[in-house]
Amino acid sequence: MTLATGPSGPDGYQQGVAPSNDSPSAPSTTSSLFTVLVALVANGLLAVAKSVAAVVTGSAAMVAEAAHSWSDTGNEVFLLVAERRGNRPRDEAHPRGYGRATYIWSLVAAFGLFSAGAVVSVWHGVTALFGEPGQASFTANYVVLGIAFVLEGTSFLQASRQVHGAARRFRRSPVRYVSETSNPTLRAVVLEDFSALVGLLIAAVGIGLHQLTGRHEFDAVASILIGLLLAGVAIFLMRRNMDYLLGEAQGPEVRNQVLGLLLEHPDVDRVTYLHLEFVGPQRLFVVAAVDLTGDDPEPHLAVRLRTVETDIERDDLIEDAVLTLAPPEDAALVPDSSRTIPETLDK
Repeated sequence: MTLATGPSGPDGYQQGVAPSNDSPSAPSTTSSLFTVLVALVANGLLAVAKSVAAVVTGSAAMVAEAAHSWSDTGNEVFLLVAERRGNRPRDEAHPRGYGRATYIWSLVAAFGLFSAGAVVSVWHGVTALFGEPGQASFTANYVVLGIAFVLEGTSFLQASRQVHGAARRFRRSPVRYVSETSNPTLRAVVLEDFSALVGLLIAAVGIGLHQLTGRHEFDAVASILIGLLLAGVAIFLMRRNMDYLLGEAQGPEVRNQVLGLLLEHPDVDRVTYLHLEFVGPQRLFVVAAVDLTGDDPEPHLAVRLRTVETDIERDDLIEDAVLTLAPPEDAALVPDSSRTIPETLDK
């Protein structure tokens, strides 16, 4: 009773084949970890280079970029912790696994981006805007910005490859996939790398206008804009992690797929209630009221219910399933074929 890659039937499922590690249904833990490691190395090198350039040149925009890279470096450490803590197998103390730890640590990382990156950048930009201009040096800034663009671009390309591959499999646009995916580490790396590239362009424009006009205010305004950019990204990341921690209601596609999976089981006649909740990246907790086939006595029904739960939990994406008997007067839920996305269950 699992979903798998390959040709599927009219209802979007392939029967009798267990999902392999490289199937769209299987969690992409290894690729997400590699993406975070690439971002960590790139941001660590850039943080040092930008800090040196900020000290040498006195550029407010470069100070903001240094704060950005240091906060990103710290965030990648938190994201590595998130991957490690969230991938622990479930046990008796945590029957639905440790997947929510991924959202908690990703939330901490997003707050770090806001406090260490956005606040410092805006504060330093405002201070520089109303302060006395210092002696400016531009060459070092341009060299560091150029190197930074290459390194940040490399990290962003790695994350983009993962996003585009997953978006194609789940038939979503890359932007929608990043916004909706249950993988918070991938979303964080993509948005942090994207904001880093935009921030580099803002810094380059601010420093260039400072050089052309001789007015340091352009440099200071660039620092403020970079801070506001980081604040926007950080708030969005925090909100999405909070949504998943609070048990965000799932979209009709995911709900429709799980309903079809239940109805496909030979012991299930109908489903009258279905609750879905992500308890980690690509890990679902399922609660459903079902009517079983046949007319067994109550002790036998309890055993059959547990058997169905065990069968459903064999799917890589079902972390835990809890089934109850449906009252006879409740209406049956019917899958909407227009909402079915073949070969996918998670986003």
